[in-house]
Amino acid sequence: MRPLHGIPALTTASLAALFLACAPAGAVGGGGTNHTGGTTDNKGNVSAYASATHSQIKVRQVKGPTSGKRGNVAPTNTTWKPPACWYEPVFTPEGLKAFVDKTDGSGDVGIHEAWIGKGLWTDHYQDGKPENNFDDENSTAEGYKNYNIGKGGYFWRSVAPDDADPDSWDCGRIMFWEPARQIPKIPHAPTPETLAGYAYNQVKVPETEIELKPEGKSTVNLPTWIWLDKGTFQEVTVRAELPNTGLWAETTAKPVSLHLAPGTDDAETYPASGECKIDDDGSIGTPYEKGDSDKTPPCGITYLHATDGKPYQLKASVTWQITWEGTGGTGGDLPDGTFETTQDMNVQEIQSINR
Repeated sequence: MRPLHGIPALTTASLAALFLACAPAGAVGGGGTNHTGGTTDNKGNVSAYASATHSQIKVRQVKGPTSGKRGNVAPTNTTWKPPACWYEPVFTPEGLKAFVDKTDGSGDVGIHEAWIGKGLWTDHYQDGKPENNFDDENSTAEGYKNYNIGKGGYFWRSVAPDDADPDSWDCGRIMFWEPARQIPKIPHAPTPETLAGYAYNQVKVPETEIELKPEGKSTVNLPTWIWLDKGTFQEVTVRAELPNTGLWAETTAKPVSLHLAPGTDDAETYPASGECKIDDDGSIGTPYEKGDSDKTPPCGITYLHATDGKPYQLKASVTWQITWEGTGGTGGDLPDGTFETTQDMNVQEIQSINR
C-alpha cells in the first residue's frame, strides 16, 4: 500500500477524508469488495450504495461455447495483469445530489477514500470548496456550485476491482465532473484497451479433456495416441462496454496448440517439442484406428519405463492466442493464455505383444 505524501495543512473535511483513506473503499457505503457489474438507472446513475470496487463495465460472451466445463486462462506472461484501476462516469449532477441527500453523505469519493457526513459533500460539490486529490501530484480539486446541475455531463469516480492491489492507488483523484460525450484527458482514463484487459479475466474456455488410446494403461515402448475430435475447441469472444462513454472492446481467445508434458523424463513426445497443433476445425491429432499400433502418432507419447504403483502425471495444456478490437478501429494483442489439466498415466511393461 503506497503511503500518502505531500499533504498540506488539513481542514476538517480533509481530516475526515484522511482518516478514511486507509480503509478499503467498500468499507463504507459499498457493501464489500471485489465486485463488478454495478447497476445503473435509466439516467446513467449508479446504484446509490455501489462502492468504488463496483465497475459499471458490462461484459457478455458473444461467441463460443457457453456450456460444459470451462475456466479462466492464465497469462503466459506472468508479469502482465489487467488494469488495476481506471475512472468511470457514475452520477449525473442531479444523481449526485440525490445520492448525497439519500445517504446523508456516506459513500466512496474514490477507491481509497470515503466521506462520512453530508457537510463534506456539500462543501465541495455544492458550495465550491476545493479539496485534495491523493494522486501523484497531490493536486487540488476545485469545487463545484450546486453539483453542476443544469450543465449535463457526468461525475466520474475511480474504480478498482481489487482495492488491495497496490497499483489501485494510482487512481487518486476524487470524484470529478466531465462534460457529456467526453473522456477525461488524464492518466488512467478508460480506453478500449482498458476494457479489453478487463474482459481478459472474463473469458471462459473449455477444459482440456484429451482422448487416449490405449485408455486405461499405456505400455512401455508403445505409443499412446492422443487426439481431440473436431469442434472441441472454438474461438471464444467476450464483449465489454462502458455505459455513457461509447467505449467498447471485444477480446477473443483462439486455441492454437496443445502442449504435452508426460510427467517423467523417461518418455518421448510426438512431435518432439510436445506441441500438437490445433487445426482450423478445432481438432488435434488423429484418432487411433485398428492397425495403427506400428505407426507414429502425429500427437502422442511413448513411455520408456513402467510406473511402480505411482502413476505419472500427464499435463495437457492448451495455448490460447488472445487478441482484441474496439472503438474507433483500435485493436491489438494481449498475452497468450493457457488452460492446463492433469491426469494419471499408468504404464505397464509386458514381455510379448500380440497384434
